[in-house]
Amino acid sequence: MSIAGLAQAGAFTGRPVEREVQWRQGDEDLSATVFVRPLGFQSAISDVLSASGRIDSVAGRIAASICDADGNPVFTVADITGTANEQRGALDGALTVALLSVIAEVNQLGKATS
Repeated sequence: MSIAGLAQAGAFTGRPVEREVQWRQGDEDLSATVFVRPLGFQSAISDVLSASGRIDSVAGRIAASICDADGNPVFTVADITGTANEQRGALDGALTVALLSVIAEVNQLGKATS
């Protein structure tokens, strides 16, 4: 096993994938460009922390997956759950669902491959 061999086998997640996300907030239709980090190390750590009860699993998945174009996190778990700023509150439910949808799309979750 070597870094070069693993890279050739596709064992690293690579650059974030750009996606358009759309959601409805109240009476307004909104959209934004987001970058989704394919599931990898960050999401594995999030899954372990959620299994041990240390973080919310949905918030952890979003925080591990949604990033900027350089792969830097956009959210913390606390941003999503609302504990980072109680006046701001938790992330909007419709946006949460839209983000989970693009995360699933990028990672082909729930799709059978031939």
